Amino acid sequence: MSRRTRILAAVVMAPVAICGVLFLPTPWLALAIASLMMIGLWEWTLLAGLTDRLARMGYLAANALLMAALIWGSGRGLFTLKLASVFGAAWWLLVLAWLARFDFAAADNAGNRALKLLAGSLCMIPAWAALSWLHASAQGPGWALFAIAIAWAADTGAYFAGVRFGKRKLAPRISPGKSWEGVVGGFLTAIALAVAVTPAFGLPWSKLPAMLLLTLVTTIFSVVGDLFESLLKRHAGAKDSSDLIPGHGGLLDRVDSLLAVLPVFVVGKVWLGL
Repeated sequence: MSRRTRILAAVVMAPVAICGVLFLPTPWLALAIASLMMIGLWEWTLLAGLTDRLARMGYLAANALLMAALIWGSGRGLFTLKLASVFGAAWWLLVLAWLARFDFAAADNAGNRALKLLAGSLCMIPAWAALSWLHASAQGPGWALFAIAIAWAADTGAYFAGVRFGKRKLAPRISPGKSWEGVVGGFLTAIALAVAVTPAFGLPWSKLPAMLLLTLVTTIFSVVGDLFESLLKRHAGAKDSSDLIPGHGGLLDRVDSLLAVLPVFVVGKVWLGL
């Protein structure tokens, strides 16, 4: 697929995503994101090695019911969504250990398939819960867009820095195209974004160190999210999660970093008092 097709697809998708985050009421945004998560989970089932169509549909139904239960039990304080977000942030710490062992759960057997399906739920549902919680908070649409923009900025900065300067491979067995130079480029781009948006939230400059710390940690986990999906694709022998989006592969290929970014960002934001 040509670079032109890839760019055109991004030009179409980005404004839709931005308008949705900024202008949709939180319940409608949560419903829209939940629908996208179902598509992502459908792709995930194949990466996990689940091929039976009925079993895949049952897995999606179970996750949809869990999302509905979280909404039903959330109450005014969104307690269940907050709890799911905290669990999600903790889960991504465990993913770091998984990435350190490339061969863990690589074999195609029932136990590993079940583990990867559980991992799919632990990636998707907390990300959805975190975005819903963040969007419902004070200045929520702006903060939600900033969290998403960190992933975009880190990915864009990493791409251009990697193409121009990339020499030292980050994780050659998982994602041969990623380099340490690209990671640094992504960090610098995301940090520049944080400096630029701090006044937009009405924050004093004394809050800038907290903003930079939040952005730095979030960017680290955007890389972790990207690498984790790449690991699953390597295990499955797949180049992309699907061919849903022209030039971009599947939905998972576009949101992999966001799955880690959202729970880490919202928990970090609260912890840092922003």
